[in-house]
Amino acid sequence: MTDHSSPPTTRPKIDTTVSHSPRIWNYWLGGKDYYPVDREVGDRFREVFPDIVEIARSSRTFLARAVEHLAGAAGIRQFLDIGTGLPTVDNTHEVAQRIAPEARIVYVDNDPLVLAHARALLVGTPQGVTEYIDADLRDPGRILEAAGRTTLDLDRPVALMLLNILGHIPDLDEARSIVKRLVDALPPGSHLAVADGTNVVRGREFDEAIAIWNAGGSVPYTLRTPGQITRFFDGLELLEPGVVSCPHWRPDPIDFGLIREVDEFCGVARKP
Repeated sequence: MTDHSSPPTTRPKIDTTVSHSPRIWNYWLGGKDYYPVDREVGDRFREVFPDIVEIARSSRTFLARAVEHLAGAAGIRQFLDIGTGLPTVDNTHEVAQRIAPEARIVYVDNDPLVLAHARALLVGTPQGVTEYIDADLRDPGRILEAAGRTTLDLDRPVALMLLNILGHIPDLDEARSIVKRLVDALPPGSHLAVADGTNVVRGREFDEAIAIWNAGGSVPYTLRTPGQITRFFDGLELLEPGVVSCPHWRPDPIDFGLIREVDEFCGVARKP
């Protein structure tokens, strides 16, 4: 995999004294790409809110089920995954290219450790393309320009993946504006997938844990209500079952009865 997004001459150094969201998330998922400061914040968070490990896993399984639908029944062959995080199992390109080896995936993140690992590990099929853009969600224009220049045909449907990233934009209007700018640039038939944290299942504990997170030096995160998450899909056609807790989005039939709600809600919608 190559990165054609005109990287700066010098990359920012990895700061091992400040915790970072992708590394903490990697720790919760059982990975090994984190530092002691990430483990410390992750452990403090988990002490207050043990459900976070289940939320992390539920988010990954939602990603896999959503991409399976998008690459399968929906016939999407292009994916723009913003806030990709550190590589783990069943990354977007792996799921999509198992179904459609010719699928083209662009990952976007701005964490230097994620960048280093992505370039080394996020390698797709020979038939498809897997690229990485070093960019910030707050600059949708740069993301779209770089993605369209290197990999994606923005005249053909694209699946826009925004999982556990919009909560890092504290102002809801700003977050909705960013989503709208991205979706508006995509043609009809494109899809939007969103998942983010809520505080409607175990609100008090999650609020306390988020306060620890925000005080730990990571990029601050804002919990939202399912109704607020639903607003990201304004003007789009929400797929069944709508905006629901991640384990309830099209679960495998064998999982029925084992499913319980967690404070991570998600949805997928089509641009008409």
